[in-house]
Amino acid sequence: MVDVTRDIVLDALKSVRGPDLEGNIVDLGMVSDVFISDGKVYFSITVPADRAKELDPLRAAAERCVKDVPGVKGAMVALTADRKAGDAPRPAPPAAKASAGPSHSSHAHAGHSHAGHSHGSSAPAGGARQPTAAQKAGIPGVGAIIAVASGKGGVGKSTTSVNLALALQANGLKVGILDADIYGPSMPRLLGISGRPQQIDGRLIRPMENYGLKVMSMGFLVDEEVAMIWRGPMIQSALLQMLREVQWGDLDVLVVDMPPGTGDAQLTMAQQVPLAGAVIVSTPQDLALIDARKGLAMFRKVEVPVLGIVENMSYFIAPDTGHRYDIFGHGGAQREAERIGVPFLGGVPLTMGIRETSDAGTPVVVSDPEGEAARIYREVAAKVWEQVTAKAADTGRAPPRIVFE
Repeated sequence: MVDVTRDIVLDALKSVRGPDLEGNIVDLGMVSDVFISDGKVYFSITVPADRAKELDPLRAAAERCVKDVPGVKGAMVALTADRKAGDAPRPAPPAAKASAGPSHSSHAHAGHSHAGHSHGSSAPAGGARQPTAAQKAGIPGVGAIIAVASGKGGVGKSTTSVNLALALQANGLKVGILDADIYGPSMPRLLGISGRPQQIDGRLIRPMENYGLKVMSMGFLVDEEVAMIWRGPMIQSALLQMLREVQWGDLDVLVVDMPPGTGDAQLTMAQQVPLAGAVIVSTPQDLALIDARKGLAMFRKVEVPVLGIVENMSYFIAPDTGHRYDIFGHGGAQREAERIGVPFLGGVPLTMGIRETSDAGTPVVVSDPEGEAARIYREVAAKVWEQVTAKAADTGRAPPRIVFE
């Protein structure tokens, strides 16, 4: 077997032309440090922020080039935006007042829906006051509902959601998790659950369960290979049924794994459900943070508290040497949290263990509870719950606890 080295990878990447077909990406200084582990190659390509979208084919070409190198088992290539001096984004506006009408911020409803259709009709009507958390109908038996969201896919939001839920449970709470990603449900695989949920007395659905978590997902109701082609009203109906027609029982908190973007599912949850707050997941890259801001703007617009930001894939610790590599940069999410005045909840490393346990349906918080990654998730969970209880105290009410009569 051929030993893959950094020099071999860089030499191969010299065949990838730079933007506008000038030079190559190596000689132009666009390639970050290259890390190689078990035949897998990790690196990023730095591009101008204003050209990031159009240069994604460059990333794909570099990934294909490296995968063709003898001995390479796989490649993970990311684009990192290079922001020019003085080009820092302006601070986000404060949460819009209900009586002031909808904001016209460019972040408000940028389309990341899988269906690709406009969501303008789902937005609050101009001047119409949205129901407050106290006015929205709660979920029987559930104390607080926390949304875990991201502005784009591929940042590890679902893995963060499931480990956050398990960490909240490890910290002593009764927890459930709802997989709200209608198009790409992942909880059955992440939690190693198969089968179909049962209906109780022809009315309520009994949630599935593993590791002490109560779980509901569209993945339990349709086969994995089935393509979901649903429009907004169908998505809204399905989400509300999975929330209100499931016998969740007595829970301290329900974690909702949102789909990426700012589409129908997000608006349904924000407008119809008394969310205690939202956790935003991002990676350190400027490109991921640009999309994360859209999610932040949406939750602020509909007056849902942002509990904080988690920086996923914050850094990489080589399993063989213990050396740390900032493959995707580092600290971007923390700086963004400080900039907009929300808590930074913590940085979760990119590790083989988190990926392997997620793929195996044994999340790291339960499979390696004494490990470093599990400790970080428990700290994040403690900060999230601290934010929930503090905001409940500020409103003069505890998180709602609704029971069947």
